[in-house]
Amino acid sequence: MGETPPRIDAHHHVWDLERRAQPWIREKRLDRTFAPEEHEAQLRRSGFHGAVLVQNLCEEGETVEMLALASARPWIVGVVGWVDLAGDVDGAVSRLRAGEGGDLLVGVRHQVQFEEEADWRGRAEVRRGLERLGAHGLVFDAVVRPEHRGSVVRAAREVEGLDWVLDHLGNPLGGEPDDEWCTAISALGALSNVAAKVSGLGNLAGADWTPASVQAVVRHALAEFGADRLMFGSDWPVCLLTGDFPRVLAAAEHWFGDLPAPARGEVFGGTARRWYAL
Repeated sequence: MGETPPRIDAHHHVWDLERRAQPWIREKRLDRTFAPEEHEAQLRRSGFHGAVLVQNLCEEGETVEMLALASARPWIVGVVGWVDLAGDVDGAVSRLRAGEGGDLLVGVRHQVQFEEEADWRGRAEVRRGLERLGAHGLVFDAVVRPEHRGSVVRAAREVEGLDWVLDHLGNPLGGEPDDEWCTAISALGALSNVAAKVSGLGNLAGADWTPASVQAVVRHALAEFGADRLMFGSDWPVCLLTGDFPRVLAAAEHWFGDLPAPARGEVFGGTARRWYAL
């Protein structure tokens, strides 16, 4: 019998409201500091080796703080931070990698849902920035609204040398597989440089969600990407809006419980380790 491969939570957040405000927070249950130790404890109880920390703000200073935080906590195995993709990407990446924990920078994300342009990724300066990310060996995490999905498909096809991760399976509204979402997922699944996170689905489906109520979304994503390009992410602590970490994990174990052990190992760690070069 082989050893169980290390489990990785591919998507979690932390924030300290005394150190840095989070103006995007609108819900009372998220309006407090979430220390890294809080998530570490529940990961350990659930047999996880580590987790990927993902940015909250489009501020380079936050990424500096996240990398320093990760450098002192071996269970934070990678950081998806932020740089200005329309600016000096080479300079920003060099600064971050030269700082404390800089070797843990594995990817970059931008909160595109706050951009007015549906095709923000299509701007020439942003395309150049994405190309530079690829040149530095970094992954781009794409968080989208429905109107952004076509832009992601085009950019993922056209930007050479860059690997992508689609956060929250592209945010299917209501946690249901409508035609437009299915078309986008099929198009992205056909691209070998795109992986996707099975994360945030409970919040999309609403407070009464169950594993069965969003199963069709997961099945379509699994059919298009395969287990070797899907990764589990808890979306802690944002998942607290409609559940908690045990509920999210139990749902994922239900969705992928029928897969052979090697495929489950991909979803719960293997994909994240390979995609982010952890």
